[in-house]
Amino acid sequence: MSEKKSSNVVWHENYLNLSDRRELLGKKNKILWFTGLSGSGKSTLAIEVQKKLHEKGFLTYILDGDNIRHGLNGDLGFSAEDRKENIRRIGEVTKLLYDAGIYVLVCFISPYRADRQRVRELVGEDFVEIYVKCSLEKCEERDTKGLYKKARAGKIKDFTGISAPYQNPENAEISINTNNHGILESVKKILEYIKLDF
Repeated sequence: MSEKKSSNVVWHENYLNLSDRRELLGKKNKILWFTGLSGSGKSTLAIEVQKKLHEKGFLTYILDGDNIRHGLNGDLGFSAEDRKENIRRIGEVTKLLYDAGIYVLVCFISPYRADRQRVRELVGEDFVEIYVKCSLEKCEERDTKGLYKKARAGKIKDFTGISAPYQNPENAEISINTNNHGILESVKKILEYIKLDF
């Protein structure tokens, strides 16, 4: 699906670059990539981190997996091939927002290491991978969307953690176990890493 079909196209350089936009905003932005099982707490943590960044005057945007599948990626399913394309597209969107000077918080299960690595290589050194670790049992216990129950009943195919794999990050910049850490403690750990006073 990601095979390039465009031809006779030439990249057009902008007059302004990331440094210009950072100078205008007076802030240095990053990409915070939250990965983990459904129900692990990715979106919850991202929202709390976003609040703190906003309070400090950062321009932010959250890209949430479910929200993106309502529009841009609404044509994709959950096969391995579609998941790869899902992350390829969101990687490109993330790069654009980052280049605009925005602090981007990305909440996607993004189950495959290779796909996450491709995004890291696409956007560069300001990519911060945050592994939101949580046991499958705990995620199922939370099951706020009722998805695990449906997956166990065979009503959802290719569901990560049940009928599709999740590859744990091997070298994430930040690893948070939401089995054992509360929201405030987890947010503090992220903010300390990005050197933002809590």
